[in-house]
Amino acid sequence: MNTANFFDIEIKSYYEDKEHSIKLFCEDCLELLPQFPQNSIDMIFADPPYFLSNGGITCHAGRMVSVNKGKWDVSQGAEENHKFNLAWLSECQRVLTKNGVIWVSGTAHVIFSVGFAMQQIGFKILNDIIWFKPNASPNLSCRYFTHSTETVIWAAKNQKSKHTFNYELMKQLSNGKQMRNLWEISPPQPKEKVHGKHPTQKPLKLLERILLASTRENDIILDPFNGSGTTAVAAVRLNRKYLGIEVSNEYLNLTVKRLEDELTNPRFRLVTIKPSQ
Repeated sequence: MNTANFFDIEIKSYYEDKEHSIKLFCEDCLELLPQFPQNSIDMIFADPPYFLSNGGITCHAGRMVSVNKGKWDVSQGAEENHKFNLAWLSECQRVLTKNGVIWVSGTAHVIFSVGFAMQQIGFKILNDIIWFKPNASPNLSCRYFTHSTETVIWAAKNQKSKHTFNYELMKQLSNGKQMRNLWEISPPQPKEKVHGKHPTQKPLKLLERILLASTRENDIILDPFNGSGTTAVAAVRLNRKYLGIEVSNEYLNLTVKRLEDELTNPRFRLVTIKPSQ
């Protein structure tokens, strides 16, 4: 899909900014993605349900809170959860360009299913990134090790894909050394939550690095689980086009506020991407 027809998808959007090539949709991604043309998306970031909402407790900001995040995060059992992952990943693979890539984040509760589903349908797994949270919340039960990491799987559409990897830029950001797959990045800062927050919100620094590593300016980015819109803000900041899908009006409104703040008060761009040779 080129720039000329980027906004020609005949699907009603929740929010649209043609000047900055942004479209948000209030839909279930499993119902909307089949309407997207195949081979149209350069990169996908997905933060799917972790299926953690089981009535337990956790620690947040020094307080004991429920782990329940919403009906969308309730497990339907291992087999049904895996069917769900196969379904949305298959649609994502269909809409990716021939050299497109996908990044999927998750904890142990979901990431093994995601990785297995990717292998089942023919993605080419490139890396597993370990996102280390240096200030992770303590484990209240004292019966487990403290959870302080998430895994982000990076995969190409298939074995024939020639994916973009801005190696020299990643080396530059790693003080002149090859960047490793262990990324120490703090959870979202308070300034990233001034308009509200999402229970699984990702830090801007994580999404910026992902986009800088595997895309070029003007590439089309899709997030099928838009959430609070962190991927959208990173895309705008780095001059990428963006499509976001989200079932919740509440979180879409939060995304719009964050985008309008970013567009009104643009932050400095971190680096200038040079196309891979």
